Amino acid sequence: MKPMLPSLTFELPKGSDWVYEVKYDGFRAILYWDSAGIRLESKNGKSLMEQFPEIKSFLETNKAKFAPFLPFILDGELVFLENAYKANFHSIQVRGRMRSEKKIAEKANTSPCKLLIFDVIMLNGKKIQEENFLLRKEKLTALFKKCILPLLPDEKSTELVQLLPYYQNFNEIWENVILFDGEGIVTKQVTNKWEEGKRTSLWLKYKNWKYVNCFITAYEKSNGYYYAGVFQDDQIIPIGQFLFGLKPEEKIALFQIIKENMLEEDNQFIYIEPAICVEVKYLEMYEEQMREPHFHQFRFDLKPEACTLNHFIQGQKNLPPGVEITHPEKPLWATPSLQKIDYIHYLREISPYMLPYLNNRLLTVIRYPHGVLGESFYQKDCPEYAPDFVQTHMDDGIQYIVCNDLKTLLWLGNQLAFEYHIPFQKYSQQHPSEIVFDLDPPSRKAFGLAIKAAQYIKEIFDQLELIGFVKTSGNKGLQVYLPLPDNTYSYEDTRLFTTFVANYLLSKEPRLFTIERMKKNRGDRLYIDYIQHAEGKTIIAPYSPRGTMEATIATPLHWDEVNDHLNIVDFQIPSMIQRLNKVGDPFQHFFQTKEIQKFTPVLDFLKK
Repeated sequence: MKPMLPSLTFELPKGSDWVYEVKYDGFRAILYWDSAGIRLESKNGKSLMEQFPEIKSFLETNKAKFAPFLPFILDGELVFLENAYKANFHSIQVRGRMRSEKKIAEKANTSPCKLLIFDVIMLNGKKIQEENFLLRKEKLTALFKKCILPLLPDEKSTELVQLLPYYQNFNEIWENVILFDGEGIVTKQVTNKWEEGKRTSLWLKYKNWKYVNCFITAYEKSNGYYYAGVFQDDQIIPIGQFLFGLKPEEKIALFQIIKENMLEEDNQFIYIEPAICVEVKYLEMYEEQMREPHFHQFRFDLKPEACTLNHFIQGQKNLPPGVEITHPEKPLWATPSLQKIDYIHYLREISPYMLPYLNNRLLTVIRYPHGVLGESFYQKDCPEYAPDFVQTHMDDGIQYIVCNDLKTLLWLGNQLAFEYHIPFQKYSQQHPSEIVFDLDPPSRKAFGLAIKAAQYIKEIFDQLELIGFVKTSGNKGLQVYLPLPDNTYSYEDTRLFTTFVANYLLSKEPRLFTIERMKKNRGDRLYIDYIQHAEGKTIIAPYSPRGTMEATIATPLHWDEVNDHLNIVDFQIPSMIQRLNKVGDPFQHFFQTKEIQKFTPVLDFLKK
């Protein structure tokens, strides 16, 4: 069965008989479940189950939930969900090209994809594609409610089949698509029928275009493509090629200008000096090329020198309303060389992974107004000039910032807040949400002590059937986390456990570890700060940058990475997103672990 397809539009239809869904960059997928079994097929009719076995495994595990609705045919998008409004195109492409069963299985386990369902074609063996869209959506929503499956896309959920809902308010959904750098939306006419294989004008895709000013460098004779570039100093940086968007008369005129001003010509190309400036719209950069580029307009008012790589980079993410980035070219780090716009891009990309740990916690930041080479200062009080969307909470006479959303995070980034320190509990609660062991060696040269201590703590956790997580501090140590149910155990309870672990390490290796508070009495031993885990104390948040010369990150690790090859400096701002795409998020199941943590039996034993 070939799916119904949307048509591209540059103008939204008017009227109240249209609704909106988020558009995700993934693989269109139709799910069949009948007497022949489970099948997941691409828009070209190819099986996707071999490449994405996690979907079949999830469906089979939940067969009892789905049984009352079988047989059915559901229409959806297979995605690697980056946040609630964006799928990672690169990640799904990598998965789609994999052929090794072992590597596929590893990815399915560490970085599972999700199937977002937005339509239903058959339910209980009855074909319903002739029914209107709203009625189909109503039946689909009822299915998800009865199966107790997510009614919204959720990148953190372990439920791999999720509902893609519709919205009636365009502005609400569009602001979030812009904010989270989504691909765009699909607007659907409310009485449409599901028509097999048809590219319809009743489903319209409206994309979140980015715009770049560039110049033409060459014309490809075989296919009519125009190659574009920008300047970095005196060097031409190619950014891709475009064809669509030009009117027939514009193509003729442009070709004539290129022919008259060519530098040289070979069998494939006509080359020209940078002279013709154009504005091109595109979705995003993928493998150093613009994705889906379209000609937008000629820029006769620009000189080629104005088309720079810096301006191109600055325009790669549309800013949400109310967020302004000032002085984007300001240098912040020297090695690696990072400007303010690079830092803002990092915060934007890392936000789905970092924001859950900042949620409803009183935030202390360290700001570097002049970059890492300048002076820094701690900031707890929210400044009076903060915009209205910044949430705050008063505690002990201090108006703390509470960073619950991307807009606030980007605003803090523009204020050059480099470090994000959080307490161990949410502001509405009295008890900790996790235990954290801060393993602080006397210097980076002694980092091996932190590795040794973390390995010992992991042994303790395994013996006690506890589930722990580990991250670098981003400076010179490691931090080991034990997630707990929120607001369940007191700080006195957790102190019993931290004291027990500290004393155990001390008994194992008294020459390597110490609980001595006075620095002068520690010698070359690693300090196990079990007292630091207390009300009012803070810890660096997962994925927060640090104000180090190397732009290091407080990076979550897989436990098998905690070995003698581990190096703090391997985890920096420029490489963090690539790392996540490659090895997944080691803290992916952090919050789900809270509900299954077997801490009470351990605590009961320690209280005896």
